[in-house]
Amino acid sequence: MEDFRQMYLQLCKEGGVEPQESVVAVLQESRAAHSSRLDLSGHSLSTDTCTILARSFQKDAVFTEVSLSDCMLTEEGIKVLLAGLFHNTSVKCLDLKGNNLRSTGAEVLGKLLGCNKTMLRLVLEWNALGVWEESFSLFCDGLASNNTLTHLDLRNNQINHQGASELALALRHNSTLEELDLRWNNIGMLGGRALLEGLQKNKSIVQLEMAGNNIPCDLLKALGHTTGHNTEREFTLRESHNKTYVLSREIQTLKEEKGRQFFSLMETIDRQKEEMGRSSRSTSAQIAQLQEALNERKSAINSLVAKLQMTEAALALSEQKTQSTGDLLSRMEAEREEQKKQQNRLRKKQEEEKSLREGKLHREIQNLMVNNGQLRNKVEELECRCKSQQQQIFELKQEHTNSTAELKMRLTKAEDRLESEKRRSKRALEDMEGLRHKEVEHISQRLEETEKALQERIFKLEAQRIHLEEELSRTKAASVTGRAQAEEELGKVRAQMRLKEQERVSSLEEKLRSLQSSMQAMQLHCSQQKQAISELQAKNSHQSIEMDGLRRWIEELQQ
Repeated sequence: MEDFRQMYLQLCKEGGVEPQESVVAVLQESRAAHSSRLDLSGHSLSTDTCTILARSFQKDAVFTEVSLSDCMLTEEGIKVLLAGLFHNTSVKCLDLKGNNLRSTGAEVLGKLLGCNKTMLRLVLEWNALGVWEESFSLFCDGLASNNTLTHLDLRNNQINHQGASELALALRHNSTLEELDLRWNNIGMLGGRALLEGLQKNKSIVQLEMAGNNIPCDLLKALGHTTGHNTEREFTLRESHNKTYVLSREIQTLKEEKGRQFFSLMETIDRQKEEMGRSSRSTSAQIAQLQEALNERKSAINSLVAKLQMTEAALALSEQKTQSTGDLLSRMEAEREEQKKQQNRLRKKQEEEKSLREGKLHREIQNLMVNNGQLRNKVEELECRCKSQQQQIFELKQEHTNSTAELKMRLTKAEDRLESEKRRSKRALEDMEGLRHKEVEHISQRLEETEKALQERIFKLEAQRIHLEEELSRTKAASVTGRAQAEEELGKVRAQMRLKEQERVSSLEEKLRSLQSSMQAMQLHCSQQKQAISELQAKNSHQSIEMDGLRRWIEELQQ
């Protein structure tokens, strides 16, 4: 920690830059705590400090986790800082949350992912990487070429369906990423389909977060199924690796035990050889002594020819002793041969036991290989079933889109009819108002009282018109709510159709009947509105008759 602090201060002196007090304080705290985490979150870093930190990161081998969240980094600062981490071998976790990273940040991040070989976790929450499609495609290219990153956080990055398709292409080539967080973006249904296609070829992602992206429930479930298959696959692979590791360890232990037994047998054989050599040496020494005694006796016999009778007795005794020693030698040789035979038998038995154990181990390994093959076949069958279910879901979606299109056509026709009727009523009202204003202007000079009465009637008509417009808006809102309810009901029907096909058909028929009844109710409501409009027209005709009567009365008064 002290080395990093001194290096930072030295680089500031060499570059003629004043060291930032907040950075120095954080380095002092990390030095006091002896931690391998550099937390600069919440501190605004200038471009000069970013360059100094980048140069120090190029030589750093202490910090394994760097947090730069909410640091208000500029485009030039983030470019220089990430360039310093290209060939760093100690930082494994990088947090760049809330720095409003844009096009240049996305491009430099793509280069970082392509060059760095030690980073495992990257947090990019609350940025704007998905706004510029070209820069985000470069970021996805770097992710595709990366072979070390396991966790990537891209929450709240304004990623649309095109960015999701680029990300899906990157996931097809990436084989190390395990956790991906894409919550609260604008991926949509098209982006969800692209990600589903990409995840079908990716075998490493275990956890995928997709909440808040306007993705239908069926796509979310399909994505969850793919990640679940990846987790099951990894679990089976780990189990197989563990089993093979255990078997290899057992085989090694058996080999070591057999080697130990072999060495012990060799040691026993060497000991027996040494004992046999000692016994042979002792017998040879005894034979040498006997030969010396015989030589002495022969010399005594040659010297004492006169004493033959006495020496014959001594010779007989010596011959008996030699016979006894010969018998002892023959017995020792027979015992040695028996011991050799027993040792050979023991060796043969141990070799047979060794061959039997090896045969058993080979059989167990073959059984495990057969089990692995069966598990792979099961995985392939499950993938085939998943594909068939996805095809059925796609067909159901097409049926749903057709039904919704028909309903929308009917609703548009009904709205067109309502608008045409509304226009006719407005034209009639405007014509009536024009005539009424002309007559009022003509008579206003002489008949103020009649003018007041007519103005009151005009206000009433306007209030009725406003009331009619409010009723029309209410009917539109009711139609929109009815359409939303119909869409919710269709969603429920789609969920039920997955469970049971027979119930799906019956429930769809019932829902269509209910929609037809709602359409009939809307038509009845429209007819009621038509009746109200006809009543208003009748009222207008009645008022016109009254106006004619007033005109006649005025003419009579003038006469």
